[in-house]
Order: sequence, then C-alpha cells, then structure tokens
Amino acid sequence: MKSSNDFMIMKGFFMMKNVNKDLVEYIEKEIFPLYDRNEFAHGISHIKTVIRRSLELASRCDVDLNIVYTVAAYHDLGHFVDRKRHEIISAEMFMEDENIKKWFNNDQRTIIKEAIEDHRASCNHEPRTIYGKIVSTADRTIIDIDDTIKRSYSYGKKNYIGLSEEGQVERVYQHLLEKYGENGYAKVCLEDKEYDEAVGKLRQALSNKKEFLERTRKVVKDI
Repeated sequence: MKSSNDFMIMKGFFMMKNVNKDLVEYIEKEIFPLYDRNEFAHGISHIKTVIRRSLELASRCDVDLNIVYTVAAYHDLGHFVDRKRHEIISAEMFMEDENIKKWFNNDQRTIIKEAIEDHRASCNHEPRTIYGKIVSTADRTIIDIDDTIKRSYSYGKKNYIGLSEEGQVERVYQHLLEKYGENGYAKVCLEDKEYDEAVGKLRQALSNKKEFLERTRKVVKDI
C-alpha cells in the first residue's frame, strides 16, 4: 500500500509534465550545469529535490507551474559567490538572464525574483507571494537524516576550513539543532506532512547528542 508521501512524489512527477517543455530544456541545458560551482549541499541534487517538492506542493495551489519550476531552478544559483547573500545574488542572476524573457513578461519576472529572494530559511520576513512560500517550504526538505548530515558536513568543510575533523562533526550537530530543533529557525510557510514527519525523526535523533555525534562520524567517514 502506497503512503501519502509516495502519492505526493507521484504528484510531483505528474505536475512536471505540465511545465513548458522548452523552458525545461533550456534550464536543464544552460542553468543546471552552473550548479557545479556550488558545494554539494547546494548542488544539482538539492536543486532537483526542491523542484520536485515545489511541484508537489504546487499541486494544492492555483499557481503557474512554469513560475514555480523556475524559482526552484534558480534559487541557489549564486551560492558559490557569497553564501550570506546568495538569495539576492541568485535573484540578480535570474534577472540578468535575457533568454528567460522568452517565457516570462516583466511582471512574472518580478514575481520570480522576489520568490528567489524570499526562499532562505534565515530570512527575516515571510515570503511575499505564494511562489516564495512554496519554494521556501520545499527548500526545507529533509530527504533522510544521513543525507542531511552529509549536506551539513560538506557545507562545513568548504566554509569552515579551520575546524578540526572533530570540530566539523560538532558543527554539524550544533547547526542542525539550531536550524531544525524545537526552537529552530527553519520554518515552513505551508502545511507539509512530509516535512513534519522528517523533522520529528531528526529532532528525536538530535535529542541524544552522544549517539548523534557517533552517527555523524560514521556517515561522513568516506566523504
């Protein structure tokens, strides 16, 4: 028997069929390769996950799927430039893409720009549009605990190069606790049962620091 999450995944793939094929071809050919400049945590695997989850969430809303897809596809594009301002840089890179005008008018491009700017977990305001809320919620996706550990560890290795190996392991724990703990800053703007279930499991794992640190050491051993 299929779970509700299985049906949501199927829904995401179905919704993908309703996105403009020429737009998808352009983004997959010209934009996706640019994510090779980012570290693993914000690379193409993450982008494809956010696209899938965004389309799943969009299935419950009256929205333009081309806009949803494009926001998700561009949202971390500028991460390699400056992680602290990546949402602003990514939005600027989108607006500088003249080719995208084939599919979107000025008003639509502004909606996409604002949604990219608003997606970040640490953003100090709620996304201005439903598109920002969809992609922001999708960006919180936790595939599984080990994947989340790997993404956090990879990010730390690239951005906190002065830390010892044990320091990196400790940073993973502290970061995930600050982001996903009971009082964490990662919030979702839309109801998302998949997120609620995943974050519940992660919080349970984080509740035992000793076991979580040992798990982290094993997970990142070969990275």
